[in-house]
Amino acid sequence: MNEAPLRKIIHVDMDAFFASVEQRDNPDLRGRPVAVGGPTARGVVAAASYEARRFGVRSAMPSVTARRRCPDLIFVKARFDAYREVSRQIRAIFAEYAPLVEPLSLDEAYLDVTHDLQGIGIATRIAEEIRARIRADTGLTASAGVSYNKFLAKLASDQNKPDGLCVITPARGAAFVASLPVKRFHGVGPKTAAKMAGLGIETGADLRDRSLDYLLQHFGSAGRHYHDLARGICHREVKPDRPYKSIGAEDTFFDDLTGEAALVAELDRISATVWRRIEEKGIVGRTVTLKVKYQDFRIVTRARSLDRPVAGRAEFLDIGCALLRTLLPSPKGIRLLGLTLSNLGEAAAQAGGPIELELPLPPAV
Repeated sequence: MNEAPLRKIIHVDMDAFFASVEQRDNPDLRGRPVAVGGPTARGVVAAASYEARRFGVRSAMPSVTARRRCPDLIFVKARFDAYREVSRQIRAIFAEYAPLVEPLSLDEAYLDVTHDLQGIGIATRIAEEIRARIRADTGLTASAGVSYNKFLAKLASDQNKPDGLCVITPARGAAFVASLPVKRFHGVGPKTAAKMAGLGIETGADLRDRSLDYLLQHFGSAGRHYHDLARGICHREVKPDRPYKSIGAEDTFFDDLTGEAALVAELDRISATVWRRIEEKGIVGRTVTLKVKYQDFRIVTRARSLDRPVAGRAEFLDIGCALLRTLLPSPKGIRLLGLTLSNLGEAAAQAGGPIELELPLPPAV
């Protein structure tokens, strides 16, 4: 009698988002295998159209591998301003229906429609309306999952892609989970999945058959989380104000770099990207972290924390360069640099302090 009512959660995921925007804006790309990203030897696929996916091309795949799998693959340069604009349109639609929206990225979000703003009352109908509005307003398709918690809603959104809808009711939740490989579960990464496989746990049913004590013994406190998931239980709430832990950017170079001037020039460019995002979000931070990946793929990080927020992009870059110089001269070529700001806080909370940001703008990511 005292149990909280079941939530109504929708997970909306745009279909091949970046690639679909490119195909929408360039009719010559429609129906053809498209990859967003760089075709260079060091390039990585940021997104692939469904035509490209039929050849095994996937996001995060090296461009050379993608080209080998699909010789007719068309590479297009990413246009993040265009993707952000479409994302803003989509989020405006979400805001008409859901009082609680938690964006995960430019192209996906959780919506809690337990108390929907239109008074529709049926989550499946709300999801159908949202998908229809997205198609009408943007010319793009979205897939959606509807269920009573975030875990199942996200799994459902992937079931009938592209342009699909899947509903998992409370009566179906446990059985649906039982049929899935555990590697698809939230919080089960490759290492955990491999450990589970070593214990004979391959599916949700296998996981459900292990006792809570067994899971706590082998996975520590995470064992309770896995115990719940195997039964279709998830208590995570949709949180619109999900805080950022850090903001950063990194870049992989076509040729390995060793000279200080070239490396500083790259850091200057990366810092501009990061600081633009910082200003857009209206936040400040105290810790600067430099990431360096060498030609042998060894990764080194260096960090410096201040007792106050970083004063601006110039100081952000200066700290990054100072950290870089502790690693110079480099004994080997550098293939990647990254720069991150963490220990974040709201800019407004710093009123009266040394930071004055004229923004914030609405979050773009």
